[in-house]
Amino acid sequence: MQEEERGKRKRRRAPLGHDQDGRPRAVFMAFGTKGDVLPVAAIAAALARNLENYHVFLITHTTHEYLSMHMLAEKVSFVPISTPPVLSMQEHDDDDLSFSSRKVAIDERHKLECLSAVESVFEESSYLTGDFIAMNFFALAGILLNYFGFLVLLLHLMLFHTACLHHTRADLKMIFHFYLDASKMLRQASWKDVTHWMWPLFTENWGSWRSQCLRLSACPLTDPVTGLPMLHDWPQSPLLLYGFSREIVECPDYWPSSVHDCGLWFPPLKWEFSCTNCGQSAARFPSEESAMNLKLCMNHSALQNFLEEKSGTCSPIFIGLSSIGRMGFMRKPEAFLSVLKVVLENTDHRVILFSAGYEPLNNIIRRVHRESSKYEAKQKYLIEDGILLFDDKLFCFSGSIPYKWVFSRCSIAVHHGGSGSTAAALSTGIPQILCPFILDQFYWAERMSWLGVAPDPLSRSFLIPDEDDHISISQAANALIQAIRSALSDEIKTRASEVAQKISKEDGIGKALRILKESGICLAAK
Repeated sequence: MQEEERGKRKRRRAPLGHDQDGRPRAVFMAFGTKGDVLPVAAIAAALARNLENYHVFLITHTTHEYLSMHMLAEKVSFVPISTPPVLSMQEHDDDDLSFSSRKVAIDERHKLECLSAVESVFEESSYLTGDFIAMNFFALAGILLNYFGFLVLLLHLMLFHTACLHHTRADLKMIFHFYLDASKMLRQASWKDVTHWMWPLFTENWGSWRSQCLRLSACPLTDPVTGLPMLHDWPQSPLLLYGFSREIVECPDYWPSSVHDCGLWFPPLKWEFSCTNCGQSAARFPSEESAMNLKLCMNHSALQNFLEEKSGTCSPIFIGLSSIGRMGFMRKPEAFLSVLKVVLENTDHRVILFSAGYEPLNNIIRRVHRESSKYEAKQKYLIEDGILLFDDKLFCFSGSIPYKWVFSRCSIAVHHGGSGSTAAALSTGIPQILCPFILDQFYWAERMSWLGVAPDPLSRSFLIPDEDDHISISQAANALIQAIRSALSDEIKTRASEVAQKISKEDGIGKALRILKESGICLAAK
């Protein structure tokens, strides 16, 4: 039955990866939010520009389909997967059973769609020398790639803003090598803790799927019949590229030669504009540096005026939490907005708030705007994706603009500690205030404080209180005001500027491409 279903899938789709001219294929799989996907897409585009003999693919969520036109311009094939990057509990009225059931269904659909996409790229009878796969940490669907006899090894030490690049070998069959053994020492990897914690994290979800659907052993690198380790056919150590700067993260001396820190990976500015006119204007600049001087289109002139207006004690403060709302952490967006109101009433600061399209927060913003006594007078400030509140001291923006462009016009970046937000603030040299919620955000929050570019991390209750009462709002506002004062100290501002100067000399994407070429992963251009 499984073979029959697989045959039906293959007949329904048109092959994507079979090139008549025999070009090798470079497949980039990247899942997650924008900060997880954009850096991988940037490397894919750079590789397509530099190695025209490759057919390059980007497999990612349909949510990021705005990238398809940019990928087309770079001659990269965009392969969408319909599953969402984030599944919000708010959409299901906090019905745990309904949410859990839907999550399981989405996970299963995700696996099948990824399988179909990879089948479309790699035909079973068309392995080519030079084919390789690149995955980020969240592209765990890459586990299915050994279905075609490829070697794919995902090795990840820290939940950083990274892409893990993996060489494929068509001569290995029916095994996904994810098992690391200390006996191989540094020649392979030799991190026993990776074996200890990495695979068990995914056995429950992936083990049964491997055995039932792909007819492989439930645990990689074991015989599917006996369950014994298959140590006689050990793969070479994979190439692992990290998208962070050595100036920011210390790289241990015990890392093997296959692991590289490249420097920060930034996508082109034109990709990050939700406004087509602004994106097209950015594309006309000869360099990324010159594009930082971009003037926004007329529809967003109010936003630019707010950022560049010379009033108050300093430039505006940026506040943005990306997908934190959709992940279920912002239960009372009205409390969040109340905190900002108290801060603005008790200081001379102005704030630009990026709502990241989170509708519950946008609804509160629109309601407060309608209830304002100056509602009619403020209609001139109501643009497609921006609203001014609280005596014109808070600009709420629901669209998307490159963080680097915005941060260069702000005094502080207050954010959740996402790797993309952190990297953008580091590169522009402004102080940061980090309020972590999950995963690597806690690492980045501690690291920025340790580097001296941010004060101590802010507790989530001091930015997004769970209650909307007077005491909770006052405590949160006072904590945020104190954090702002600390971030604006001469010591932190000087340190942020120093770090920015150091990392400005790096070319993260360029170094990633050089490593791919020098390692032999990529074939030389014809």
